[in-house]
Amino acid sequence: MLPPLSIPGLFITATDTEVGKTVIAGAVAHYFLKRVRRVAVCKPIASGSVRRREGLVSEDAEFLASCADARFPLDIICPVRFKEPLAPAIAAERAKEPVDWEAVGRSLRLMSAESEVMVVEGVGGVMAPLDERHTVLDLARWLGLPAVIVARPGLGTINHTLLTIEALRREGVKIAGVVINRYPADGASIAEETAPRWIEKFGKVPVLAIVPDYPGLKRPPLPATVLSPIDRVDWERLAGIL
Repeated sequence: MLPPLSIPGLFITATDTEVGKTVIAGAVAHYFLKRVRRVAVCKPIASGSVRRREGLVSEDAEFLASCADARFPLDIICPVRFKEPLAPAIAAERAKEPVDWEAVGRSLRLMSAESEVMVVEGVGGVMAPLDERHTVLDLARWLGLPAVIVARPGLGTINHTLLTIEALRREGVKIAGVVINRYPADGASIAEETAPRWIEKFGKVPVLAIVPDYPGLKRPPLPATVLSPIDRVDWERLAGIL
């Protein structure tokens, strides 16, 4: 459906919805920006968009654009937007508007032509349906980018993360690693303390960063507590930048 991305990049996915992958994607984009990289950000498909004078706007795309100091308009950064906060396939069906894959491909081509690296954010988890035949997993496979899995810190995250790793591997998607997000800075439970080690042990992937919780964060700038653990990772190497 889509050709592989023509520039290096990373695909940010998650074990579920509302895990905070937009914040992590924004922080990774900011990392590239600080290294004087021409970074593009893309949220190919978004649901739960808000209606404004200019039409439907993805607040996730706004967040990413701000973090990356984006040079492209929001309708290029997020070409397909639905109002209802549902899986895209369901939102598209209810809106009677099929997913415009040509628009997605056009956005990726335009931004790739003027950028050195791209951070692409998925929607929901990897099995979230995008249309009647395709899931986020298909999108990750088409683009050919290493995947970064954003996971919760608490009980159940080992199972959810390992299932996500298995699904990506089954489709031949390279996994850059896992980011544990919203880790409680004080008073972590035994489940939260031990999950990263067991994810690495059974998933055979590195836990790249553990990002403390950030209550109330709605928009950039990102706090140092988020940027600091992200900045310690060599994202250029993981993205395949020579």
